[in-house]
Amino acid sequence: MAENAARAETTSEAPLQPVVVKKYANRRLYNTESSSYVTLEDLANMVRAGRDFIVFDAKSGEDITRSVLTQIIVEEESKGRSLLPESFLRQLIGFYGDSLQSVLPRYLEFAMAGFARQQEQMRRSVEQAMGGFMPFGGIPGLEEVGKQNMVMLERAMSLFAPFRPPETPPTMESLKAEVESLRHQLAEATRTDKGSSR
Repeated sequence: MAENAARAETTSEAPLQPVVVKKYANRRLYNTESSSYVTLEDLANMVRAGRDFIVFDAKSGEDITRSVLTQIIVEEESKGRSLLPESFLRQLIGFYGDSLQSVLPRYLEFAMAGFARQQEQMRRSVEQAMGGFMPFGGIPGLEEVGKQNMVMLERAMSLFAPFRPPETPPTMESLKAEVESLRHQLAEATRTDKGSSR
């Protein structure tokens, strides 16, 4: 809730400039906005709060934001917060040097933006249905919906998989049908939860 409020504040006002972070040779990260050293965890929290940042190598001035974001993902994965399935990682590695390498980043960006919009709509629906009293972990079926979303993303990735015959891409109607199916499942999970709490 607090994160959503923080995001709403930043979007209603003029967008904040990205925080400039400098990385020194000793691998320490320095936040120039707060004039303090930060960790990868601090940067991960900034991402979750919707605050943008840019990381520069203090010596060369090179923009190293992408490699620092990758380090954050590796650190999160090493903590047991596995978000990226092995099959997805293998497919991703397979695209390096492939002719579709230039197309994939835009596709992934588009797919993740759609996924984020869908998740935000789901959160709003659940909050409205539950009145904000129930944590997401306690809602039956929500984890299953998340898994189905991941399967959809993996299936979308498989359309780009090298050495496989191209499959027919989903039509707008089939995607709408999948979204509608997910809505029905969420509504059913919400009804089931209301019925069990009586």
